[in-house]
Order: sequence, then structure tokens, then C-alpha cells
Amino acid sequence: MIGAAGVAVAALICLDPGHGTPAAIGRQLEPIGPGSHVMKIKDGGGAHGEAAVALAIAQRARAVLIARGYRVAMTRTGPTIHLRDGNGNIARARFCNRRHAALMVRIHADGSGDRSLHGVSTLVPARHRGWTDDIYARSLRAGANVQRAVVSSTGAADRGIVKRSDLTGFNWADVPAVLVETGFLTNPADWRSLHTASYQQRVAVGLANGVRAFVSP
Repeated sequence: MIGAAGVAVAALICLDPGHGTPAAIGRQLEPIGPGSHVMKIKDGGGAHGEAAVALAIAQRARAVLIARGYRVAMTRTGPTIHLRDGNGNIARARFCNRRHAALMVRIHADGSGDRSLHGVSTLVPARHRGWTDDIYARSLRAGANVQRAVVSSTGAADRGIVKRSDLTGFNWADVPAVLVETGFLTNPADWRSLHTASYQQRVAVGLANGVRAFVSP
């Protein structure tokens, strides 16, 4: 990556650990995409315990990426999120946009009423003219790299790539973006894994391997 002065600089990866906002944020709305009249809650809170798991994985991924020569910015580094543009998913996207991130990696964990569901999936933006058409192809490529690497590193069930048109954090992004569902907190086996340091590290290494397959430091 070449900076304004013609000097090579390390690629910046933007890590976005999901949720972590005050509970009241979930009752506030924001447009799902630029110019849209469709509104969506800023943060629904996620699965029980998701915010803490996402942050733990993000912190480990940050350490691995920095050791490999990347620059890293995180939308939050503690239990709550405090960004210049607010606390919703628009603010998270803008945080990464302003830093011209080579990739925005959103880190989450899934939940379901069906406790048998388990495994890893990676969400990517669906193509939407004026919103995501500029990042669609690169996001899809990054998503495939990250999904493959996380599954390889963890041995988790591969739930594949999912295109989503309804995620505010994608629709406001101007940089390639993916969202990794690192497992199901409603599944007993996934829950145990996601709460162990060794498995969190395997997820983090997988994320870093996927990033490296998409963009070199």
C-alpha cells in the first residue's frame, strides 16, 4: 500500500467487535442505507454473552495481525462503544471508512432457538446499486478467504457464505467488509469453545490468515 508521500505503509485492518453498546441504543433507529427511508435499530444486543466473546477474539486477532505487519484499528476496545459518529452501525462503518481500511472485519457470534445449530459462517454485502456495488466483489472475495481460513483453523462446521442486503454496517461501508459468525452461543459445544482462550486464539489466527489471503501487509 502506497501513502500520499509515495512511501509504502502497512495495510490497515479495521476490526469491529459486535455489540457492546448501551442497552438503550437498541431502541434507537437509523437508516439501513444512505438515503433510505427504511429504518433499523442501531444495535439489538446480540446473543447472550456475544459482546464479550467478540471483543476477546478481536483483541487476539489484533495481536496476530500486528505481529504480521498490519496496522489495526478497532471500533471498540472495551465493553462499550464510543465513536465520533455515535454508537450504531453507521458509526462503525464510518470509523472504518475514514481510515481507508483495506478490510473491515466484523466479529460476531450467532444465536438460534434451534440449539443443534453450530459452526461458522461469513456474511458479505449483497449487491445494491449506490450502496454496495463498489465494494461487493472485493467483499465477496475477502469473505471467501476468511471463511475458508477460519474453518481450517478451528475445524468448525462450514456454514458457508451468506449475502445480506439488510445489514446497516455493510450498506454504509465504503471499504470491503465481512462479518464472521464465529459460532452459535446457543449451542452447548460452540458455547464452551467460544469461551476458551485456546479456541478464541484459533479463531483469531483464522481471521488473520483470511486477511492475509485477501491483502498482504
